[in-house]
Amino acid sequence: MTAPTRAKLADGRDLLFFALPGHRPAPVADRRPLPPRQPEQSQLRFDRTTGQWVIVAALRQDRTYKPPPDQCPLCPGPTGLTSEVPAKDYDVVVFENRFPSLSGVGRPLGAPSGAGFTAVPGHGRTEVICFSSNHTGSFAQLPPAHARLVVDAWRHRTAELMATPGIEQVFCFENRGEEIGVTLTHPHGQIYGYPYLTPRTAAMLGQADAHRKSHGDNLFASLLAAEVADGSRIVTRNELFTAFVPFAARWPVEVHIYPNRFVRNLIELNGAELDAFAKLYLDVLGRFDRMYSAPLPYISALHQFADARAQAEGYFHVELMSIRRSSTKLKYLAASESAMDAFISDVTPESVAERLRGLG
Repeated sequence: MTAPTRAKLADGRDLLFFALPGHRPAPVADRRPLPPRQPEQSQLRFDRTTGQWVIVAALRQDRTYKPPPDQCPLCPGPTGLTSEVPAKDYDVVVFENRFPSLSGVGRPLGAPSGAGFTAVPGHGRTEVICFSSNHTGSFAQLPPAHARLVVDAWRHRTAELMATPGIEQVFCFENRGEEIGVTLTHPHGQIYGYPYLTPRTAAMLGQADAHRKSHGDNLFASLLAAEVADGSRIVTRNELFTAFVPFAARWPVEVHIYPNRFVRNLIELNGAELDAFAKLYLDVLGRFDRMYSAPLPYISALHQFADARAQAEGYFHVELMSIRRSSTKLKYLAASESAMDAFISDVTPESVAERLRGLG
């Protein structure tokens, strides 16, 4: 696994450089007069009506919002006075978020008790990952070796955070496009270390456990086999990975990427699988960018599971989704989706898969 070059930012946050072969990171001292970090920067509040935790992070109101290109905090800062990445250049970097939703490491949350209001410190970890120093680039434009380096960085952070006490789930993701809500256009993603299982993950594991009891096999493997056998929603596949539009897709454009064998997370993929994943991931993102005249806004979500008994049925996969439903229209999550979590799709999954297959 790739070993990063480690450094510290002016306020004590961790900074990690991941380099391509032959490149040697050269960080400089971060000389910005940053305010000290607050020990309790956010809260977790328990919603008794749903049984879910809500993160309250008011400090994020102050985060950097759509700066001009020459003031981008994710571009290299060779003087150590202008950037979150104090260096002349870099390949891939990861650093603790200056405006974190979760920070510090605490004990496992456990189940709230009593009938009153429950609030605890928002312990956990939120990191930023910059895919490239190229401000105007995108993940889809990365050369294969560079994309593989991003995957290696995801894998490294997954391993380290999963081994951190108090971290229950590691979530690597990318928000791409102002339509999604992105406030920094530099190509980047984030990595969250939650102190609890997120509602979506808990629901999927519940379904997987019920499927195992009823049918005796893994839910995700069964779905993958059914999609391959049907074929109408397959976008592309290679010997080791398959990309398809799911049968019950909720988003106007939605593609899931599965390894062809059962693994729970990036750590369990071997070298050939990591290469194949990076290649197929680039393929799908390239198809996204060719759908319309402008790049497709999307969310990329890596679903990973620990190897603990409680998560034994979890199958690593990536879910890519976009709110763009035509070249000129967006899908807004209105009352049915936002209030009831009842999605209404404006397109058929089969037609989306056919469109994406033709863009290869």
